[in-house]
Amino acid sequence: MNEDLQLLIDAAHASARIGRSFFRDDPEVWNKDDNQGPVTEADLAIDAMLKSELLASRATYGWLSEETEDDATRLDHDRVFIVDPIDGTRAFIAGERSWSHSLAIAENGRVTCAVVYVPMMERLYTASEAEVAKLNGEPIKATLQSNLDGATVLAAKPNLRDEFWTNGAPPLARHFRPSLAYRLSLVAQGRFDAMLTLRDCWEWDIAAGELIVRQAGGIASDMAGKPLQFNRPRPMNNGCVCAGPNLHPQLQSRLKLS
Repeated sequence: MNEDLQLLIDAAHASARIGRSFFRDDPEVWNKDDNQGPVTEADLAIDAMLKSELLASRATYGWLSEETEDDATRLDHDRVFIVDPIDGTRAFIAGERSWSHSLAIAENGRVTCAVVYVPMMERLYTASEAEVAKLNGEPIKATLQSNLDGATVLAAKPNLRDEFWTNGAPPLARHFRPSLAYRLSLVAQGRFDAMLTLRDCWEWDIAAGELIVRQAGGIASDMAGKPLQFNRPRPMNNGCVCAGPNLHPQLQSRLKLS
């Protein structure tokens, strides 16, 4: 196995040990500035551990995390860790099980290793550019669904407003999970046909999931159909449209913002 991938797997398990210790135990919660959502003491503890352990193992890599103040020196590194210590913090606070740890390594803007771990469900999604996407060690594949009518999509309700679509929203069967990383992984697994978020996406929410989808035969792009890029000066992409290879171009062609 790729050494970087094994490093991320080990780090995800270490994150889960911390996360479990706070889960459903009334962790302290703060609200971030600028309506950026809540953060808990668990997020911060995991972030501190990951930054210390991962950079100790790969001193030449840069660092980008939701819970670390951004440092432009990351742009000087060819390789960078892109981490969300807990993706789905609101679900974590509410005692729901569908939060995840999202860990990726990007090289020159492209994700090369990725792990999404949903510890309360024991679902470990992994991928590297040298290996297919796997769930708990078993290969996974995105669906070959080609019909928009009735295709299953993971998306928040506002994404299916008619105003975003040519000739109105397509007749998709909408579902929801709070963690973007988990949503992408579920599409890679073939549990759902697509996922959408029609707003700017922080890199740490989608970096790991993008590679897992790609190595499962799916496609994840921005709203304009362009490849997602990582370790940008402003670490955001223009939305995320993800689906199997037959459905993605159909979704893309219906978006008014494409």
